[in-house]
Amino acid sequence: QVQLVESGGGLVQAGGSLRLSCAASGSIFSIDSMRWYRQAPGKQRRLVGSITSGGTTNYVESVKRRFLISRDNGKNTMYLQMNSLKPEDTAVYYCNAVIRAGVASQWDDYWGQGTQVTVSS
Repeated sequence: QVQLVESGGGLVQAGGSLRLSCAASGSIFSIDSMRWYRQAPGKQRRLVGSITSGGTTNYVESVKRRFLISRDNGKNTMYLQMNSLKPEDTAVYYCNAVIRAGVASQWDDYWGQGTQVTVSS
């Protein structure tokens, strides 16, 4: 019953900020790397950034210096702090994580349902 649930999306004006959360729940043994993706209207899903189990982050150039990924391993939660938002950031944001479930014998990829972020001009 491992699940990933994103939250924190909404409507914001250009230049504003939002913080998204991705909470993993269920019978979890361990969480390895986690990633944020986004899918804009009419476009393919693309990677935003990633964070390792140790906290090392990577970002695509378009969000570098504006977005920050962090995680709280004690809460099984990853965050995406989005600052200086632009209309082109409008997308459904998805959480992805590599998780070892308590009843599983291997690591598997899990996806959240997505949360909508809309940036108005």
